[in-house]
Amino acid sequence: MSVSLEQIRAAREVIRGVIIPTPTLPDPLASEDFGARLFVKAECLQRGGSFKIRGAYHKIASLTSEEKARGVIAPSAGNHAQGVALAASLQGIRSTIVMPEHAPLTKVVATRRYGAEVVLHGTSFDDAVAHAHELQQQHGYTYVHAFNDEKIIAGQGTIGLELLEALPDLEVLVVPIGGGGLIGGIAKAVKTLRPQARILGVQAVGCAPVNLSLQAGAPISVPVAQTIADGIAVKRPGDLTLPLIQQYVDEVLEVTDDEIARGIAHCAQNLKLVVEGAGAAGMGAILASKVPIKSGQTLATVLCGGNIDGNLLSRVIEQVMVRQGRYLLLKLAVIDRPGALARVINHVAAAGANIVDVFHRRALWLAPLGKVGVELVLEVRDAQHGHGVVASLEQAGYAVERDEPGVWPD
Repeated sequence: MSVSLEQIRAAREVIRGVIIPTPTLPDPLASEDFGARLFVKAECLQRGGSFKIRGAYHKIASLTSEEKARGVIAPSAGNHAQGVALAASLQGIRSTIVMPEHAPLTKVVATRRYGAEVVLHGTSFDDAVAHAHELQQQHGYTYVHAFNDEKIIAGQGTIGLELLEALPDLEVLVVPIGGGGLIGGIAKAVKTLRPQARILGVQAVGCAPVNLSLQAGAPISVPVAQTIADGIAVKRPGDLTLPLIQQYVDEVLEVTDDEIARGIAHCAQNLKLVVEGAGAAGMGAILASKVPIKSGQTLATVLCGGNIDGNLLSRVIEQVMVRQGRYLLLKLAVIDRPGALARVINHVAAAGANIVDVFHRRALWLAPLGKVGVELVLEVRDAQHGHGVVASLEQAGYAVERDEPGVWPD
């Protein structure tokens, strides 16, 4: 049985007053770059930090009194955990969440704060699923699936209704895909009400079973889930969600972790939104020009979650700043005598760059006797400024070697 528009509308009434009707915000910079009208659906601002509360609350509200009394259990890489824990607490129900041992600490702590008992087990989402089923059998808990459930799918589909109310002329919609519950519900709502809209799904290259499954005509599992987008690192799409993707999704794209990182940084720098890897997958695909965009089109992407670990966020921002040419790593040899390093630093300061780190290298560089290798990590305004800093040092007589990855525009 497929999820219907009527079920999605009914779900909206159930969760009304519980969830936040999150804003659909313009992205002025990306709109200018692509010559289109680009918007983001900021589900990263949702209760629990992601869209998951929509489906979880709808599902738990539909349980019988006996099912609620037994308590609920759910496996999760993080966001479903918080959604179920919060939804259960709001309805006075006990919840147990099984998460992989290496789940982001931010998500583990938040899940406990929402009142759940958290069990850490295994190295992947699939390990957590298997253990959750074992605990369900042992204790009689009521199982709440992350995506392969009509109530869950209908709850997530309410995002599609909100999007069309905000953007009645929506032409292209980009949605991240993990197990398929989010895109399945949204695509059903949007395509039913606006069939001319083009819907694109996005998976991480490091865990991308959907295209394989579409080719096979049935859900296929991939052996490895390795991506910074842990929220969509699901090795196998659902039996209920794959048919929805087949029927309503026009194309499924795949993005690298570097492209996802660029999406995270873009949201932080330009939209002032904290977005996790899964939430930024759609933005990453857009910025990488993997989404065909025509001049003047109205398009949107769903920033489906904001539960990113602070340490990972800082590393992502730093890596992207390197890619944008705003961090430089320079190597040069200077005379090994007092004051030589100070002269290098003075040249850097005169060029307007900020020194982040300085390293002396002797044996590791095999520098000539009488000289010392110096590595400088510099912060500059942009790529053009960085080239100017290097030129200034070269004009002062230093032979500068620069580690320069592929540079992205700001």
